Amino acid sequence: MQQLINELLNTVDHYAGQLKTLSEPTLTARPAPAKWSKKEIVGHLVDSAQNNIQRFVRAQHEEKDVHILYRQEDWVRLQNYQDYPTADLLQLWVLLNRHLGHIWTQMDARSWALTCKMGANMEEPETWTLDTLAIDYLRHLKHHLTQIFVV
Repeated sequence: MQQLINELLNTVDHYAGQLKTLSEPTLTARPAPAKWSKKEIVGHLVDSAQNNIQRFVRAQHEEKDVHILYRQEDWVRLQNYQDYPTADLLQLWVLLNRHLGHIWTQMDARSWALTCKMGANMEEPETWTLDTLAIDYLRHLKHHLTQIFVV
């Protein structure tokens, strides 16, 4: 898992520098009325990190299945990332991901095999092992970072 941890931290460091070069108008422009701006995508990635920190920690100590309900549209809207100070948002995103990397570093082989439940529907959650969740987290992160830098 060390390779995955390194990939997470290297990805965050690489894109943190690139994100800082984007102007505020570039960050806040919405491609369409119902689409997120680049800044809101970063906010979504903050939410993703927060939710995954919960999953990775709670799955290691709670006795019953961990299921964190996450409705991404509500989270982005209610936190109003569009008006969040950009420097603070970027720093928050970097620090949460570094923290997640720290958590992953503390996990042993047994912990990676633990499970949690995910999804926006409490009635039909999907069960994921933490190792699969970590791989998917990195895939999701890279997908949205690539989306930000597509012209």
